[in-house]
Amino acid sequence: MSTTLREYSQKELAAQPIGAWVGMASRLVVGALREQLAVEDLTQPHWWTLNHVAGEPGTWTRAALAERLAKWDDLGTDFDRVFDDLVDRGWLTEGRGLMTLTEAGEDGRIRARDRNLRVHQQVHEGVGTADLATTINVLRRMVANLGGDGNLPD
Repeated sequence: MSTTLREYSQKELAAQPIGAWVGMASRLVVGALREQLAVEDLTQPHWWTLNHVAGEPGTWTRAALAERLAKWDDLGTDFDRVFDDLVDRGWLTEGRGLMTLTEAGEDGRIRARDRNLRVHQQVHEGVGTADLATTINVLRRMVANLGGDGNLPD
């Protein structure tokens, strides 16, 4: 689905409003990811939860995970509802207040991961690793310049 792009001078490109381009890219990428997650009846907060719990099983409490995920949330998510939904589906269990994925939860996480990977492949089509790394570093610097945390997430 590659589109041919016109070529522009560095001067023309540097005069572009970065906020407009970052905003458009964000809406399109996040929209595509959310669309794919919806096929599995998941939201991004579900996805984040599944990945964090899979990465550190039996170490996350509801409060700690909700606090961790809140900085990425732009929807005012009630994380307890997300956690409850995953428990009700049988994808997540809680023993002594600590969350662990079930086999069904891991299977769902893998399906969602595969859907997200297809979106990432589409987004990165025609973008080399060096260009992608430069773009991320430039955005990190801009975030830091505006007082945000420009470090990569843990």
